[in-house]
Amino acid sequence: IIMDRVISSHLHSWKKSHRSPLLIRGARQVGKSYSVEQFGKKEFENCIVLNFDFDPGYKSIFLTKDPNSIISQLELLFRQTITTDTLIFLDEIQECPDAIMSLRYFKELRPDIFVIGAGSLLEFAFTPDMRMPVGRVQFLNMFPLTFSEFMGALGEEKLIFHLNTVHISDIIPPAVHERLISLLRSYFILGGMPEVIYSYLESGSYLSASRIQDALIETYKRDFYKYGKKSEVIHLQTVFSAIPRMVSEQIKYVNIDRESKSRELKNALHLLSLARVITPVQGTDASGLPFGATLSDKQKYIFLDIGLMQHLCGLNIEIMGPTDIMQINRGSLAEQFIGQELLALGDPFISSELYFWARDKPGSSSEIDYCITRKGRIYPVEVKSGKTGTLRSLQRYMQEKNPPFAIRFWEGELSFHDKILSIPLYMTSETGRLIDEVYEMAGDNLDNT
Repeated sequence: IIMDRVISSHLHSWKKSHRSPLLIRGARQVGKSYSVEQFGKKEFENCIVLNFDFDPGYKSIFLTKDPNSIISQLELLFRQTITTDTLIFLDEIQECPDAIMSLRYFKELRPDIFVIGAGSLLEFAFTPDMRMPVGRVQFLNMFPLTFSEFMGALGEEKLIFHLNTVHISDIIPPAVHERLISLLRSYFILGGMPEVIYSYLESGSYLSASRIQDALIETYKRDFYKYGKKSEVIHLQTVFSAIPRMVSEQIKYVNIDRESKSRELKNALHLLSLARVITPVQGTDASGLPFGATLSDKQKYIFLDIGLMQHLCGLNIEIMGPTDIMQINRGSLAEQFIGQELLALGDPFISSELYFWARDKPGSSSEIDYCITRKGRIYPVEVKSGKTGTLRSLQRYMQEKNPPFAIRFWEGELSFHDKILSIPLYMTSETGRLIDEVYEMAGDNLDNT
């Protein structure tokens, strides 16, 4: 089974405009190694792979920072001549900080050689004395499979093409809509972790996939001992178990664990964020760009993967079908899904960040699930798990901030009406294109309101 990942096109772009070594960031098991090795086989005459976790002996090669010396040693070890048509792939590079340091010298002294490093827990390898000047290394962020990539893995290319070409004025046939909702239910259970999807494709069994999810969760838990002090592990376990149940909620430490100190829980949240197991959704007053300049003290989190989130929440796939599972915790699931999609659909060469808007006033509290930007404009985003639900907070935001228009993700049809662009959940990947299409239809009217 070969999975086509969007990262392949970004790797092609990097090769075409190659100026710096590439470091791929991403949580454990999201498909970094597989994607790079497939890229190396397809695009280069030779691909030399060093896995520092599997064979720590490779670390001694990087005691020197001289790329020419490193290349000579690799040629002897692998019995291959390294040329401009060779990819050097340094896997699990976080296990060898010297290899990370060497990348800047490849940029300076051997810019003709293609080098990619990848690893989970990369941020934990960066220390204050590591000199990683801006511009010496390019970063690429990787996430679990998006819903569109998931459909591709299931062989639904025609549906993907259909969604890529649907216009706001088009009606999606009811049978097609129901098929897409059915696939979305499957994605909500399986998520986007490659190994889980492989298992499902081979067996056709949600239960088999569930066992892989269980194994992945245990792998993440074992990693806690690599994050820092042993005394922190208990707090990491507490937060790791709590966040899947708290997606869509503003974080209050007392709701995570009444017995732990807020400082300890805050540190655990920070460490899990560094490991990319959870992602903060920062509060902003959305009064201008960048959002980072208008942050509030409010914060929410989403989990790495919607399938793992469901698993950690204890949903039993043996006694529930996909339809039943969609009824449980629907609001949180939909918000997790949209956050996960927005992260993965951003520019992978820039660290993606998520924001939301909230106002706490007696008698008029309001919260908008996400705030996104497109071509310098801010759009409020509401996520609805079904086809109904009020948009009171969205309308309050629009009265106060007067955005060009608002976006609603839901299970209903695609439409633009009363300054609200309604997008079916399964079309999240088309959001940017649809925003642009609204502007093509009504640009002057929008800017003059």
